[in-house]
Amino acid sequence: MKLIFIGPPGAGKGTQAERICKEYNTVQLSTGDLFRLNRKLGTELGKKAQSYMGGGNLVPDEIVIGMLNDEIIKPEYANGYILDGFPRTVKQAEALDKLLEELGDNLDGVLVLSVPADELIKRLTARRTCRSCNRSYHIIYNPPKVEGICDFDNGELYQRDDDQEEAIKNRLNVYEAQTKPLIDFYQNEDKVMMINGVGEIDDIYSSIKSVLDKIGNHK
Repeated sequence: MKLIFIGPPGAGKGTQAERICKEYNTVQLSTGDLFRLNRKLGTELGKKAQSYMGGGNLVPDEIVIGMLNDEIIKPEYANGYILDGFPRTVKQAEALDKLLEELGDNLDGVLVLSVPADELIKRLTARRTCRSCNRSYHIIYNPPKVEGICDFDNGELYQRDDDQEEAIKNRLNVYEAQTKPLIDFYQNEDKVMMINGVGEIDDIYSSIKSVLDKIGNHK
């Protein structure tokens, strides 16, 4: 299946996408991970992306679209993928439709995770990230075994610039203004599936799975 996750920062898109990939034998394509990898390697793309991400702003469309063009044609994505963090604007969605049309492909569905703003702020300000492997922790819901240390590689845990409260509020404002119109865009294509993103991770996944199984039965 070829899917898109839409939802505000901290909605849990990455966590749920990882579970879907394991069960449905597909691949997660996270633009956020691609940005951070390029930033860590010190590439020109990474430097450009960091100048926007550090303040909680969206990376410009031309950077994201160009990167996705190079990535999505790789063999590991031939059997399906979940796009996490892309598209974030209607312009990007239109570009994605054009790209998929050129490849003779199409999307199977768009999952929309809905979470209130106050819950998102609580989630994100308590998030910590490993400097080495980029694994995420939550100091309340998913703390590391040793404070400040990654369970997997003993890397240092830190709070990303875009997880500071002011940056989070800015990110949510950006989402409201630019990303939520995607829901209307994909509703016009009859691809939207709304999911309540509040609750236990297992319960949210069960809701997602019931929707995906219906898609699979119709393919």
